[in-house]
Amino acid sequence: MRYIIETPRLLMREMGMGDFKDICSILQDERVMYAYNGAFSDEETSGWIERQIKRYAEYKFGLWAVLLRESGKIIGQCGITMQEYDERLVPEIGYLFAYDYWHHGYATEAAVACKDYGFNTLHFDTLYSIIRDTNTASINVALRNGMRPSGTLTKHYRGTEMPHIVYSISAASVQ
Repeated sequence: MRYIIETPRLLMREMGMGDFKDICSILQDERVMYAYNGAFSDEETSGWIERQIKRYAEYKFGLWAVLLRESGKIIGQCGITMQEYDERLVPEIGYLFAYDYWHHGYATEAAVACKDYGFNTLHFDTLYSIIRDTNTASINVALRNGMRPSGTLTKHYRGTEMPHIVYSISAASVQ
């Protein structure tokens, strides 16, 4: 298995359908999925993994499985995806971790590593995180990743209008 990003505690690699059970344990947990208005079904989880596989083929990046270095256990996902914002596609750092691994600094460690990868390997000028305005934990990760609010948007998802705050950081600000 080829790891794309390695940090002191984490390994990040492409996910595949063989990771279905581990990804279900994250996407089917109501506590984790509150910002998505509820847990995913098996079908939605399969679709989620399939979208990542398509992103890997199209862009050579997407959300990656995040594993604990010491055990190889999948504890979340983090990566860069292209998202619509301000009538264009922008590279967004996204993260989603299993509930038992919240408040250990894993999301911040993975997001910082993705920021470095986005600037140094993918050569993006600016990176974004688009976060539901009620998702305080993810907002805090974006702030710890050096991002600052730069706009807002409303997403329409599962029949609900969801206000989001757009956070961003430029490559020039970290050099």
